[in-house]
Amino acid sequence: MEISSETVRQLIREQLPQWAELEVTPVLEQGNDNRTFRLGQELAVRLPSAEGYVAGVAKEDLWLPVMAQYLSTGVPVTVATGVPSKEYPYPWSVRRWITGTTPDRDSDLDRVALAKDVGLFLCELRAVPPGDGPAAGAHSFYRGTHPSVYGDQVQQAIGQLANRVDVTACHAIWAEAMRTAWSADPVWFHGDVAPGNILTDRGRMIAVIDFGTCGVGDPACDLVIAWTVFTRAERGIFRDAAALPEDAWVRGRGWALWKALVTLCRPASTLYSHQARALEELVADYRDT
Repeated sequence: MEISSETVRQLIREQLPQWAELEVTPVLEQGNDNRTFRLGQELAVRLPSAEGYVAGVAKEDLWLPVMAQYLSTGVPVTVATGVPSKEYPYPWSVRRWITGTTPDRDSDLDRVALAKDVGLFLCELRAVPPGDGPAAGAHSFYRGTHPSVYGDQVQQAIGQLANRVDVTACHAIWAEAMRTAWSADPVWFHGDVAPGNILTDRGRMIAVIDFGTCGVGDPACDLVIAWTVFTRAERGIFRDAAALPEDAWVRGRGWALWKALVTLCRPASTLYSHQARALEELVADYRDT
């Protein structure tokens, strides 16, 4: 869905007139699931880009305040929630603006520290009491379930990419992931731990955003960043800090394999080179083990 600054201004004028005089500007880098606009200097407006992402609004409104009590890393704080209107058909939210940049744009980034910080964040997130948190499922795009949910897509992608990828290694990575399962109690997962959802300042991680795919289940899906971002040495630091058992890493490789393969089947994707590198890291990491 294309969402303009004027649409956001109209929503603010109609539903939150106390902020009607604040300037509305789109942020430089937009995500896929939501569109974000700066509202003045202290606030941001976040709007789902399609119906499939609407569930994240209420989920974040309910659970981010709970998570914030247990996390040392910053998370978004919702200050108001809008309702559907003739200008825009879905619920939307206003959050506190978090000043920072994404790791790929931080010239002072300490990559070793980032690997450790992300791993420790995942430890803290798993320690948040699950309570009545949403069980992994359609609302999380099945992150937090078993990666076998995307088995058909993996097999089709391997066939489509047979002349471009190491078919033997891909099949072996996937088969290994299929032989493990999360046997502990369900825990919180983020669902999309990626550079675009991490904010840094002066080289260090200060916040994690976009919990729209979060839920309670198997945390293995949060390990994908190990291969999409980190080098072999950094991956070791991340692994130690994340403190998950070996079987979770096996499934994490499965999740990363699925993401890389389905992306490589769409060469027009802006993530093509990013996921091609991730697949190389996956295969090399698998051979090392």
